[in-house]
Amino acid sequence: MKLFPAIDLLGGKAVRLEEGKRDRATIFHAHPVELVQELAAHGADRLHVVDLDGAFAGAPVQRELIRAIVAACPIPVEVGGGIRDRAAIDAVLELGAAFVVLGTAAVKSPALVEEACRAHPGRVIVAVDARDGIVAVDGWTAASEITAIELGRRAIGWGAAALLYTDIARDGLRGGPNVEATAQLARTLGCEVIASGGVGTLADLANLRAANIPAVVVGRALYDRRFTVAEAVAACHGPQG
Repeated sequence: MKLFPAIDLLGGKAVRLEEGKRDRATIFHAHPVELVQELAAHGADRLHVVDLDGAFAGAPVQRELIRAIVAACPIPVEVGGGIRDRAAIDAVLELGAAFVVLGTAAVKSPALVEEACRAHPGRVIVAVDARDGIVAVDGWTAASEITAIELGRRAIGWGAAALLYTDIARDGLRGGPNVEATAQLARTLGCEVIASGGVGTLADLANLRAANIPAVVVGRALYDRRFTVAEAVAACHGPQG
């Protein structure tokens, strides 16, 4: 299983939210670029970066900071948050990001995301952010009328490289990921599903790996020093117990 440490950007700082709520943000670092080497070390596979300001505003906000993060990062970077038109998609990839993550656009502008998948094969990841199985949009502030399974099915049809599945109710709370829902999505659709939300212990990583989840995003647990990147890499990459 691959490990993707996360940097979430809000007001130019690295933060973590609880359940995606802006008023429940904890600031972990005032200078996010300084985190890059620490998070990208010890065998981490990819860095996951989210422009939370962009997600709430509906358009990218932290472009220059993301440019600096990508430039400083020795491993591939995937970027999401407020990317909702073709110009924004192309701009993120031109900054040097290896992958672009599209969430709200996949629900509200499906033709755009399908076009992006075809224009940038293997580089578009569709975020399936769900609460009780229903996809949320606009920085997780509003519910859509589409289920996680249906959005995932559409995304695979468009040619998305992977799905990023987040159980919003668990995000940032360290109570454990929704292993079964993540595994069910992967089984039902037969595609690569990246797990996100709720990882708080090395046992959580072991449970995801045992369920054959191919990759996981980890944020708050690393910042809270629940475990190190090296320990997480060992849990993700090492031999099964």
